[in-house]
This record gives sequence, C-alpha cells and structure tokens, in this order.
Amino acid sequence: MKKTLVVVESPAKAKTISKYLGSQFSVKASVGHIKDLPKGKLGVDLENSFLPTYELIATKKKVVDELKKAASGSETILLALDPDREGEAIAWHVAEELKPAKKVKGASPAIHRILFNEITKKAITESIKKPLALDKSLYEAQQARRVLDRLVGYQISPILWDKVRRGLSAGRVQSVTVRLVCEREREVKAFSPVEYWTLAAQLLGSQEPAFLARLITHGGKKMEVSKEVESHKIAIDLKKASFKLSKITKKERKRYPLPPFITSKLQQDASRKLGFSAKRTMMIAQQLYEGVEVGEEGSVGLITYMRTDSTRVSDDAIGETRQFISKQFGANFLPEKPIFYKNKKGAQDAHEAIRPTSVGYHPQEIKKYLDPDQLKLYDLIWKRFVASQMVPAVFDQTAFDIEAADYGLRANGSVMKEPGYTVVYHEDREESEETEDEGEGVLPILSEGELLKLLDLQEEQHFTEPPPRFTEASLIKELEIKGIGRPSTYAAILSNIQDKEYVKKEQGRFYPTDLGFIVNDLLIDNFPDILSVEFTAKMEEELDEVEEGRRSYLQAITDFYGPFSKTLISAKENMKNVKRQEIATELVCDKCGNPMVIKWGRRGEFIACTNYPACKNTREFERKDDGKIKLSKLEVTGEFCGTCGSQMVIKSGRFGKFLACSKYPECKTSRAISLGITCPLCNGKIAERRTKKGRVFYGCTSYPKCTYATWDRPLKEACPQCGATFLLLKSSKKSGDKISCPKECGFTREEGKV
Repeated sequence: MKKTLVVVESPAKAKTISKYLGSQFSVKASVGHIKDLPKGKLGVDLENSFLPTYELIATKKKVVDELKKAASGSETILLALDPDREGEAIAWHVAEELKPAKKVKGASPAIHRILFNEITKKAITESIKKPLALDKSLYEAQQARRVLDRLVGYQISPILWDKVRRGLSAGRVQSVTVRLVCEREREVKAFSPVEYWTLAAQLLGSQEPAFLARLITHGGKKMEVSKEVESHKIAIDLKKASFKLSKITKKERKRYPLPPFITSKLQQDASRKLGFSAKRTMMIAQQLYEGVEVGEEGSVGLITYMRTDSTRVSDDAIGETRQFISKQFGANFLPEKPIFYKNKKGAQDAHEAIRPTSVGYHPQEIKKYLDPDQLKLYDLIWKRFVASQMVPAVFDQTAFDIEAADYGLRANGSVMKEPGYTVVYHEDREESEETEDEGEGVLPILSEGELLKLLDLQEEQHFTEPPPRFTEASLIKELEIKGIGRPSTYAAILSNIQDKEYVKKEQGRFYPTDLGFIVNDLLIDNFPDILSVEFTAKMEEELDEVEEGRRSYLQAITDFYGPFSKTLISAKENMKNVKRQEIATELVCDKCGNPMVIKWGRRGEFIACTNYPACKNTREFERKDDGKIKLSKLEVTGEFCGTCGSQMVIKSGRFGKFLACSKYPECKTSRAISLGITCPLCNGKIAERRTKKGRVFYGCTSYPKCTYATWDRPLKEACPQCGATFLLLKSSKKSGDKISCPKECGFTREEGKV
C-alpha cells in the first residue's frame, strides 16, 4: 500500500509530527530552502519580466534525492512547510522538484498544501482533512521580496566595493536600519543639555507617615524652574509659607493585561527581561515550536508558530486557559467573558498569537526537559498568555493638592487593591501603556483643609537628557512603528548590520561605526529613495498587496526598478570615492618631513604620509570636539624587538591589535600580544592568533619552533584539582560555556559557577 508523504522544514519538526501520524504516513524534512537565486551573479532577467533563475542549493542535492525517492512510492504528497511567505516559497520549490518530468496517467502523486498554527495532534489531523492548493499570491509576494533584495544588494554593493572597500553590502531594509542608528547617534552628539530644578517638600499632617509633595504651579499656572537662583528664591518663599491640604482626590484605577505575544513584542520582551538578542530569541522559539522531548510523551511542540503579528487566539485555547485560571487561581481572577484583543492596523491575521499549545504544560512541571534558555523563554510566553485572559489589577489612587502661598504642590500615592493578572505576569514600564502617575507609595489618612508641617525642603538640579541610543528592544519597536521590514526579518537584520561592522553593540546599546556613518551618508546622497523610511514602509505595503492578490509580482518589481535603475547609473558616476580620497592636515611626517593626509582603509580612517610608497609611515588619530585632529599616542609595552632591539608598540590591524616594532618600516618585526600565560611545551607565551580565514585560535609565540595551539581560550587561573598553570574556556552556543583543565585530571565546571 502506497504511503502519504508529508514534507516539513526540519528533522525536529518531522520527528514531532511523525508521532501523531500512523504508519501510512512518511514524514521527511527539506532542511530549509532547497532552491535559491545563484551566488555570485544577479540571477534576475532584467529584460524578461524580471524572471528569477533558481538553482538547487548544492548541499541539498542529497536531501532532494531522498524526497524524490519517497515521493515515487507515495500516492499523495502533503507540503506542511511553515504557514508564511517563506514556507510557501519552499513548498513551491519542493513541488517543482517532486513533479515527474513526464506525466504518466494515473501514476503521478497528488500534491497538496496543508497549514497548521501549532504542532499538536488535533491541528495536524484537521489540516490533513482539509488539504489546500499552493498559494500563488503568497509565493509571488515572497519572490518579489527576494528579487527586490537581490536587485538592491547585488547592484549597489559593487559600487560600495569600488568606492569604499570590498565585502560591503547594501540592503533594502538593512541600510534603512543603519540609518536609524546613525541619525539617533547624531541626535545624541548634537544634544545640548538644559538645566532645570525640582523642589519637593516633606510634609507631616495629623496622621503619619510623612510624605513628599512636589512643586507644580505658581499663581495657578504650571511652572518650570530653570536656574539655581530661581530655585533658591522659591525655597525661601516656601519655608515662610503655611502648607494647607486644599483637595483630596481618590479614584479606583484599573491596569489591564497586555495581549499575548506577537513576534516583535516577544523579541522586545526577551531582550528587556532575559537579555536575549532577537536572533537568539527566534532560534529558541523555533525549537519550542518544532518540538522538545518531554519524557514518555516524546517530542512535543510547546508553542504555536512564532512568526506572527496577530493577537488572535483560538476558542479552544481560550476555553482551556479559562478553566486553568479558575482552578489554579479562583473565580475572582477570571473575567466574566473571554478577552479578545484587536490587531494593530495592517496586521496579517493568518496565524494566532504566540502561545503555549496547552497551558497544561506548566513551565515548572516540564522544566527538567528544557535547557535553561528554553525554560526562560517558554516561561515568558506561558505567563504572558495566561495573564492575557485574567482580570485587571485594581489600584486605589489618592492625590493631595497642597497650597503654600501662591505655590501649588501635589503628592500622589497608590495601593494595590486587587492584584489581578499581576500574580502571573509583570510588564516593564517601557511596555506598559499606562501614562498616569501611579504615585510614590502610601499616603496617610488626612482631611481636606488641615494644615501640614514642613519637615524638609529638597532642591535638586537636573539636566535634560538626549534621546537614548537604541537597544535591541527599542530598535525593533522603532522598525515596527515605522513599518520597516517584517517581524520575521528583524533578527536577521540586527545580526547582519553587526556582522557587516556598520554598527556595534556596547553595554546593550547600538553605536554606528565610522564605516557605518560613511556608507550611510553615501547611500543617502546617492539613493535617497532606497534610504527613505517612508519609501521602505510603502514597499512593505506593496508586498502585502501582492500577497493579497491586489498587485502582480511584475507590477511591484517594475514600479520599483524604473526609477531605481536611473539612480543606479548616476551613483556609479557621481558617488564620492572614499578609497582614493585624501584630506589634507597640518601634520608632517615624523619619518621624512612630508605632509600627512587622512585616508580610508579597511579599519577606518588613518593618517598617512604623502610620500607613499617611498615612506609608508601611518598613524592612528583622534578627532577633538572642535574638529581638529590629534595623533594617538603609541602604546609602549616594555617589550623589545628581537630583530633590532627597539621598543615594541601596540598597533591595530585587520585582525585586531598586535605588537609591532617602533622602527617600522625599517624593521617589520611583529608578533601577537601575549595573554601572559606560559606555553605548556616550552618557555614561550600563549597569544591570540587567527587563521587565514580569520578564525581565532591560541598558539605559542615561539612558532614555528613550538607548534602548541588550541581553539579554546586559555585563562590565567590554576587548576584547583591538579595545579595546572592555566585552564581552558570552551564556548558553545548549544551547551553553554565550560571551563576545563588542559591536562587529563578531569576537572570541569560551567562558566560563572564555583
């Protein structure tokens, strides 16, 4: 009897689904895309309706052969790829490969598409009962995105190679993201802080405790205190004044739960609360969606599909959750009716919100089956979803309005009356939609009209602050607000702009690099539309129209490429050539006396002698606040050159910092910077080094006499077990970082644990 072939993306997903299907089904994985546009060439026919040329990915030949073999013995093929544009594209390419070259009457298997939002037995069996045709509009929307990105990337990038340096890239969405970071940095740099003062009185009424009231008005008008002299004058007036409690306002306030997660909100919350990058969040979410081994149950899909911008939830899931809340927390925590959340404008409603496939999989009950990162993210998703179907938190809020001469002060206080959903989930201030002042604690029970005693008067100087630099969470929020890209692309965008060295992340904040600024400015000058936030958002809307069948693939690409091709010709001729640019300075070469100029190289700007190649003297420099430049001091190390005996200094190169002879270019001796750890094979020192492809390893500075090398980073810490002079740090994204002894004593520990 012939089987039904089910094709999915990943082996993990295949394993989970196989568990729910009988022996008459064969589940195989495509392992992602099997076809793509060719590498190294455009792959789009500009003269023939922008027809893309797809090629079988070389590493997928074996996978495709296995799929074809399975298809030949199948009566039906069900394409169960992810329910989005990307999944639809994979489904179409798999279908193309599995269709027989020649039609044989009655022998060709029927090919259908099946869609499900969660990997559960019910969802899968129901989708099999309702097979669908492949969605051409959805496929063409993905193809349009892929072709647009190829047209931009493969035609702008070579210009950047010619004008700046090889290896750079431009992207329809990535370049606009870099622009946002650059513009924010310029706002920060241009910001001029403004001084202001606040005054607060500590007051005591007929009942304790004392409380703090802040100055807000003068003569009935809102006031701002900008100078110290002004603040001191007000303080003198207040110290002479009588304080009267003129008005007490009490009201009950409710704070409602937030909707269950959509992709962008999950990435933001995981960044704020867990410190996860968007890339890491999506990788872990994919694991939870595809299936995790849960004891005797085997592989279980724990969450619904994680690429969504819809807050919709199935009736079954709501019903199960309401029963759970009633049983676990009591009827007081359950709203009278289920809660439904509105989607934001333009949201795709194809999938549900991100939620547990069953609230019965309580995080604490399955924690032993999850690794630490999986548990943290699953716990976050589970709590947010359960909280979304609970009653609001209720607060009693009190405000005291106080008169003191012509001045008005206010004190706010609030007390939680009913915790509601907060027993499960607490949102950050950043994500909460609340804007009203919640108060600074509990206020005493007082009466209107009573006089208050002034205990203390606090004057504080402040300065306005610049807009904050973007974190991953705030940058994703900005992309979402402006309609740039789609939530499913955010992780790749943020990863890519760092890999290309356009931005760097320090202490969780994004900073543009010199390279990022240069490329951004060149692209804005030469491709104003491509770098326009509004234009990029409009393109996303047009791709949505292709998906909905309201615009054709050809129309979307043609409308874009007409103006773009003209801009491309202009940019090739007119873009500033940074590679060949030389900016004159007042500095002279300390080697030959010729003028020095600012040039651009692989590692950014540097000072070079104009007498090159006769003189190869170069120096690093710093820009002062007034725009003038200053040569950076050479970092002297106390080490001496083994060739000529001169001082060794620290320099920066393609692969980071290294030791070089101070007599360069007369003496070209250089070596890696030692980690201060003695080599276990000789008296040399261990240093960080790199392979020809740039991969970091650690080896002896006495190479080639000594060939000691290791991929693991040596740590200057003795082994507590055998006394070895150093330990090795092995980093692994999957299993975490471990510290072990280089000898065979067996000592090992996880990083950070004692």
